Amino acid sequence: MRALCGAAALTGTLLAAPAHAITVTAVMQSGLRVMDPILSTAFMTRDHGYMIYDTLLGVDANFKIQPQMASWQVSDDAKTYTFTLRDGLKWHDGAPVKPEDCVASIQRWAQVDSTGQVLMPMVEHIKVTGDHTFEVQLKEPTTLLLEGLSKLSSRPAFMMPKRIAATPASTPITEYIGSGPFKFVASEFKPGLKVVYEKNTDYLPRSEPASWTAGGKVVKVDRVEWVSMPDQMTALNALQNSEVDFIQQVPFDLLPIVENRDDLKVQVLDKLGAWTYYRFNHLYPPFDNKLVRQAAIAAVGQEYVLKALVGNPQYYKTCAAVMGCGNPYGDSYGADWVIPSNIEKAQALLKEAKYDGTPVVILQPTDIAMLAAQPIVIGAALRKAGFKVDMKTMDWQTVVTQQGNQKPPAEGGWNIFSTYSILATSGDPFGNTTLAAAGRKSWAGWPDVPEIEALRLKFARSTDPAERKQITAQIQKLAIDEGVVAPLGQFSIPAAYSTKLSGVMESPVTVFWNIQKSAK
Repeated sequence: MRALCGAAALTGTLLAAPAHAITVTAVMQSGLRVMDPILSTAFMTRDHGYMIYDTLLGVDANFKIQPQMASWQVSDDAKTYTFTLRDGLKWHDGAPVKPEDCVASIQRWAQVDSTGQVLMPMVEHIKVTGDHTFEVQLKEPTTLLLEGLSKLSSRPAFMMPKRIAATPASTPITEYIGSGPFKFVASEFKPGLKVVYEKNTDYLPRSEPASWTAGGKVVKVDRVEWVSMPDQMTALNALQNSEVDFIQQVPFDLLPIVENRDDLKVQVLDKLGAWTYYRFNHLYPPFDNKLVRQAAIAAVGQEYVLKALVGNPQYYKTCAAVMGCGNPYGDSYGADWVIPSNIEKAQALLKEAKYDGTPVVILQPTDIAMLAAQPIVIGAALRKAGFKVDMKTMDWQTVVTQQGNQKPPAEGGWNIFSTYSILATSGDPFGNTTLAAAGRKSWAGWPDVPEIEALRLKFARSTDPAERKQITAQIQKLAIDEGVVAPLGQFSIPAAYSTKLSGVMESPVTVFWNIQKSAK
């Protein structure tokens, strides 16, 4: 019945497309409801952002920062950066992109982004200096400016018109005008169900080859439609029947259905992969107590999570490094009690902490295969250790909106949620959103560890690789000991798509430029 309903809904979606339009229909990881890419760190919101917005700088597959909307020059003392917008940039409403738009966009982004919050106190001023130029004057040299403006995820520094960027970062924007390669079709938007994008015919791509978020974003189709199909079997049937062209994430247990078919291709597009983890709410009991956080970390075993989530060891490995095994700043501290499940240690820590049975509210998304297993395994391990657990089920977009809820768990808040991030952006203390530890100003969980904040600032000021390695080792130790983030291991996610598509890019971010669709 779910399959029939899903197919019927999909048929209605396809009929809405204009005749003769070359359309790529994609099933993404979830429906899109949260539209503001500065307000949310959710991957769906980020992916939406890359469709309609552009960034001043990009990052290529060699991790090199490249010009995108703007080029830059830096003074000899490395304190003054002059950015020059390239010719032909227009907003989707036809207005030209101006430097004041970019200044306002940077300021809004920096209010909430973990890199921007550290960067801005190091900035003397940002000001418009010409019709196509603006200047950032630093108080001291730092790599954070270019790294922040080019960051891939989460919460990239997307550029918006000044009137929209003037919206406080705590308030959702209501107008979705960018300068990117696609336009958002508001008249066809069905929150959580369907999003439509049209080719921006005014967009002038760069001349360089596309590489990650750098180079030429050449759109080769007329439309891209994202349709929500929470039932994974329905989505795979639709792909096999040519009703959809692309599935962003194929559940591992369903891979055999689409593997070895001549008309489909299964591919891991993000070769570096992802890491999964969970977050404690540090504001309220029981996880306002460090010993209780440590008890939870000791109780949960990575192997159990990864077997439930992935199953096939070809696609996963255990890892205690909060900045990623295989990344330059990956560190193994805590592996002896982060990776295995140690119920006895957890019980001893709970006894030492005098845990009083306060319920642990765990947010459990049910509609994304890559996020559904973790809460179940976490909950089972915590119960075994002696925690009282309350599972709170909902769809992922509701979890996203709940993440920022700072009310007590008894008033609609939460104690634990789990998610994952891409390793390409998690390899340093700033790209890794989980490592901000400035209390209520930080990301959901709101850990308050001044020592980590001091080390992050020290990292920002350092240009010596050996010193940075030492700093990140100290951050790893504090992040584990203080329960800032609890790693659950690393994995790769396969996508599947029709062989009618070509030019699908390998990238840590799912992008739809460069894709062509043939008739056969």
